[in-house]
Amino acid sequence: MSESKPSLLQTFRSFSSTFWIVNFLQIMERGAWFGIFSLLGLYLVASTDEGGLGLSHIEKGNILANVTAIQFFLPLFFGVIADRIGYKLSLIIAFIIIGTGYYLMGTVSTYWAVYLAFLFAAIGGSFFKPVASGIIARSSDEKTNTMGFGLFYMMANIGGFFGPALSSYLRTTMGWRIIFLQATIVILINLLVVLFFYKEKKIRREYNIPILIEIKGSFKNIIEALKDKRLSILLVFMIGYWLVYNQLFYTLPNFIEDWVDSTPQSNWINQNLPFLGTTLTENGQIKAEWYGNIDCVMIIFFQVTISYIVMKMKQVNALIRGTAIATVGVVLTFFFNNVWFTIIGTVIFAIGEMVTGPTISAFIAQITPKGKEALYQGTSFLPVAAANYLTGFVTGNLYEKWSDKYSLLQIEISKRNITVPEGLSKRQYFEYAQEKLQMTHSQLIDFLWNNYQPNKLWFVVVAMGAFTAISVFIYNKYMFRDNTESAK
Repeated sequence: MSESKPSLLQTFRSFSSTFWIVNFLQIMERGAWFGIFSLLGLYLVASTDEGGLGLSHIEKGNILANVTAIQFFLPLFFGVIADRIGYKLSLIIAFIIIGTGYYLMGTVSTYWAVYLAFLFAAIGGSFFKPVASGIIARSSDEKTNTMGFGLFYMMANIGGFFGPALSSYLRTTMGWRIIFLQATIVILINLLVVLFFYKEKKIRREYNIPILIEIKGSFKNIIEALKDKRLSILLVFMIGYWLVYNQLFYTLPNFIEDWVDSTPQSNWINQNLPFLGTTLTENGQIKAEWYGNIDCVMIIFFQVTISYIVMKMKQVNALIRGTAIATVGVVLTFFFNNVWFTIIGTVIFAIGEMVTGPTISAFIAQITPKGKEALYQGTSFLPVAAANYLTGFVTGNLYEKWSDKYSLLQIEISKRNITVPEGLSKRQYFEYAQEKLQMTHSQLIDFLWNNYQPNKLWFVVVAMGAFTAISVFIYNKYMFRDNTESAK
């Protein structure tokens, strides 16, 4: 008979003030990150005469995917450093680096300059991630860790909502570059909170070896941990889940801006809620970044409830169910160019994410020895790092070949042997093509959609999600076949 779980109120009361402080830091750090990241894919490829950088989707994919992959891999190094030098000093270092990187991103405009500035900010984020997860792990136990990580996940999405919301308004009224200054200020607030309010509980440890030797030893420890088939196989399978997850934030905003017509909804907002017009709409369309915020709103309101339900599930079953639900949601957003399917798909995805995301961290926490929380939480970033790297091919190479409206238009123009003047921006190229083809903007979009099927990205999403759900089902059946605990 399984041990009873604590009530919701008992769980909340068990958390310390340190737990709530790190959740505040999480809100702010995620607000700064998503305030930039939700717009970065749009900013990088936007036409230069509209304030963007005019990069290709392949260049965009390299920046987004490579840098974020590094950000999720470096916790393997930084987790052990954080355990060694203390969490407070680690947080201070992290926020100084992050803030500097964000500021620099707003001052540069070339591919490599943006790449390096973003990478610098990501290095700081790599320091923050294992520390924050480590504090949550130290502040919870086997009975409360699912709820603890669920709350932590919810706080990330509170920041993930308000950061992009503010950025969306500011970039319309003050230009693209203001979003980087906004993020810098938010990170500065976090730095002040750590300096004046964060109190670290001392953990006595003896250090008889140099830190570089300890880092090397940490890799040996991780390799030893990965020899446990229950852990290593699960981490490999979860790469598919994170690939599905990434499409909502890396690829979908560009897909929406290229193909989804939200003119009726935009007109309704401007007529009935004019005070939200600047924030939510632009050029007669709902801004692409706001669809991702639906995911954040869902998590803010329902994560606690979902986490409480998941507490009663066997964790591997939660991973299967969550991955399947998330996959269905993302497929709907790409299968149709209808705004309502984009919204419904995002809502469905959010349910799957609320089930799956915190469960992964909670699973890792259960096998983490005391004093090594940051290091072992870093292990959960391995599939995230791999998925982010692989996402670059989907959101970059595949999207440019299959789904980018400018690339598809260039193919059509070439087929018709139409000569286009050199030096045109992306917007000017599209307008020139409209004139030559004697089509309105919406007619040309419909023509490209019907003739080139840019929605075929959904095949890739289904393959990734099915791989994870089926693999984890088999994993659960054979790796835990001697476990008599039944799934609820």
